[in-house]
Formats: sequence, C-alpha cells, structure tokens
Amino acid sequence: MANSGIQKWIRPAIAALPSKRKLGLAFILLLVFLVVATPLFNRWMYPLNYEEKILYSAETTGADPFLVMAIIRVESKFKPDVESHAGAQGLMQLTPNTVEWVVERGKFSPAFKDEVHDPAINIHMGSWYISGLLKEFDGNKIAAIAAYNAGPGNVKKWLEEGRWDGTRRNLGQIPFGETRHYVQRVVFFQQKYRALYSHLIKERDTFTRPQ
Repeated sequence: MANSGIQKWIRPAIAALPSKRKLGLAFILLLVFLVVATPLFNRWMYPLNYEEKILYSAETTGADPFLVMAIIRVESKFKPDVESHAGAQGLMQLTPNTVEWVVERGKFSPAFKDEVHDPAINIHMGSWYISGLLKEFDGNKIAAIAAYNAGPGNVKKWLEEGRWDGTRRNLGQIPFGETRHYVQRVVFFQQKYRALYSHLIKERDTFTRPQ
C-alpha cells in the first residue's frame, strides 16, 4: 500500500518534467551563460584601472605588470588619493623615504617628489622600485614582495639570521604578521590579474610592433 501511494506522487511529477529535448536546450543555454557571465563576474571582482600606464612603466622598468597590478590592488584598490598614517602616498603607497631612495637611485627628476599622487608618476616609481627589489633579492619574488611591505633591511636581516628562508611555503616564519598576510594577498591577486588580463600584453605587442 505504501509503495502504491508513493507511485501516485512520483508519476505526475515525472510527467510534468520537460522533454529531453527541452532539458538539453536548457543545459546548453546554461553553459553559454556561464561561459559569458563568469569572465564578466571575475572582472567585476578584480577590476583594473590605469592599465596603459602600468604596461608602459612595467615595460620600461622591467617589472612584471601583473605584480604591479596586484600591489596597487592591495595597497590602494586603484584609488590614487589614498594616504596612509605613515605618509605612504598614491596608487602604490610610496613612503617619503622610498620616494627619496627611488628618485636618487633611479635618477628621476626631483620634481617627482611633489607629484607622487599623479598616477603615471606613482606607478612609474613604484614599478622601478619593485623591479629593483627583485634584483636586490636575486629574482626572489616572494622576498621582494615582503620587502615592499616590511622594507628591504628587515627582510635581509630575517634571511641572514635564518629566521625566514625566503620561500612562499614558509611564510609562517616571517616575524611580521602584516607582512605574511601582505605577501599572500599580493601573490593571490597577481595570479588573478595574470589569468584575467594577459590579453592586454598581446594586444599591446600587436599595436607597438613595427609594421
């Protein structure tokens, strides 16, 4: 009797289902929607501004453009007028000491010191700085990112004293919790921006390549 009662409920439910053809069409439409909507959603989640300035500065300084994008995202969320309590300014949050160091070592115009909030100048100096840090730490991207946050002096000290081995796997060894979290976020965003915006490099190469 129980089975008979269940069957009375199941049969109308099965009969009410759309045909296989309609289900197949609905499935295809769902796939198309996901293919179109997912990239749009991702770009909404990981927006990008000042891409031309970033690509130009990365090309001329040797910096990874996706690393520059990631640093800007973490430092200022692409807001050029942000200023920290420590006096860090602009998109890449350059401190006064960093600006002095970059202007002196990079042989930039002293006028740059008064234009730190200008997106083009800020990105250019910040790109030069992260490129310099990568060279200073023998291409170790993780150590360079940590140095961008904690300062190269601190990172060198940790490495020399064996407190951190400079790897992503052992980020937990970094004495500063803020720096550990900072490196994780920058690496995460670098991967996201590379996945979403690699086409910009190809497009730039196409337009700038001599005909």
